[in-house]
Amino acid sequence: MTATISRPTTFEGPTTSEGRLSAPPPRLSLAPAGSAPALLDGAWWPRTRDLHAELPALAAVLDPLWGRITRITVNPARWPVVPRKVPVGGHMVKVGWFRAEQDPHELLLLSYHVGRWNLLVVPPETDPVPAAWLMSAASDPRRTETASRLMADAPRPRSVAGGDRIMEAVRESEGGREAGVPAASARARTLTAAIANQLSRA
Repeated sequence: MTATISRPTTFEGPTTSEGRLSAPPPRLSLAPAGSAPALLDGAWWPRTRDLHAELPALAAVLDPLWGRITRITVNPARWPVVPRKVPVGGHMVKVGWFRAEQDPHELLLLSYHVGRWNLLVVPPETDPVPAAWLMSAASDPRRTETASRLMADAPRPRSVAGGDRIMEAVRESEGGREAGVPAASARARTLTAAIANQLSRA
């Protein structure tokens, strides 16, 4: 699966001094520009669980789209090592983590001047069929599920087979039941407060 980016539509990825690609572009799906706020702003499907290797390419794509990314947080339950900083386009981005306050399947990106964005993290080992469904569902601004709820609802590889079934799964992602928004919103407020406390001590 290649990168799916709604704004802009192309991305060549970071290059070396010789002009060669230094890493493949991130597999990314974003909600359409100008869509109403939702719990998730899209999905990211990293190739490995190495944040130090994966985050620079992701942030390099999002910097020009969302404003300069200054901080990224994860839930360490899904990552063996969480680096304190990663280099992105000539500046360093701080990386932090929260256990209780952050969904284990979510990545939070912050820009001091623009705002915050939440991405579903599709596990690297995910089969392409459920991964395609997750990427589509997380970037649909009409959906209200949390990252963990989408992971639980994703089709299983054995129950969905063939290209037609993939398209069916994508179509199904446009509907679906609504999750408990009040609980999710409360968690988001708690996480925002926790990040503010961390930044004030940094």
